[in-house]
Amino acid sequence: MVELTENTFLLPSGFNWKKIPANGFVFETLTAGPADGPVVILLHGFPEFADAWVQVMKPFVAAGYRCIAIQQRGYSDDARPERVEDYQIDLLVGDVLAIADAVSAKRFHLVGHDWGGVVAWVLAARHSARLLTVTVLSTPHVDAFLEAIKVDPEQRKKSWYVGLFRFPFHVAEFLILRDNGKLLKSSYRGQLTEEQLECNVLRFSKPGVLTAALNWYRALQNTLRVGIIHDVPVLFIWGTADQALGRTAAVKTADFVSSKYKFVPLEDFSHWLLEQAPAECASLCLEHFSNETL
Repeated sequence: MVELTENTFLLPSGFNWKKIPANGFVFETLTAGPADGPVVILLHGFPEFADAWVQVMKPFVAAGYRCIAIQQRGYSDDARPERVEDYQIDLLVGDVLAIADAVSAKRFHLVGHDWGGVVAWVLAARHSARLLTVTVLSTPHVDAFLEAIKVDPEQRKKSWYVGLFRFPFHVAEFLILRDNGKLLKSSYRGQLTEEQLECNVLRFSKPGVLTAALNWYRALQNTLRVGIIHDVPVLFIWGTADQALGRTAAVKTADFVSSKYKFVPLEDFSHWLLEQAPAECASLCLEHFSNETL
């Protein structure tokens, strides 16, 4: 029996945790691939960690890419400020750029899922010169999502949990972790192994980790608007059975991209694309990457 630790179950050969000082913190990153390969930076969402990308990263590494999956602000032990305002979107974007600078990646491919997708959309809109491509899994363009919330009752119903997560006094933390993380485990909809489930409960049970992760929601400003993505080629992959993000916002995303854009709905796949469809996502990403070179 492998002993569970906060740094997860066994990693494939060639995958290593590396600490990178950036933006006044030290971030844990999961790295793999040749040191001289084109850089791919991967951003996880909630409630996951950098190692959720392992199965997607494997084909990238085989194709010669240098992969850096960031354990994002609040998830890394040495990058966990306590104030809610320390999780505003501009700071999260700044972390990614600082890590890219630390690894001498002037331009890079960016891939984000869930909250990592939000960061990816904002970075693509405001710092397009740094990107070769951007790929977002599950998460529609922020502005498309906000429009959908106004007009689509289904999306409002799907987003009920956001109000819970933003509630003060650690109510969400208590509900998520009680009964050995029963609510947290159920959120994965059966897509993680028992070992992975227990590992994530262990990691979110460490003092401050879950609060920091929920502070991403609490710091979110209702006035946030991203604007149209120019110049950067965009790939958006969305599962038609996504339990949190509906079709209205997914389709509206096209209205907010003026650069080369490809939208791929994966039929009958849920929000958990990294677990359910890693091969499909990796293949689509590699095709997307190959069209844009340094």
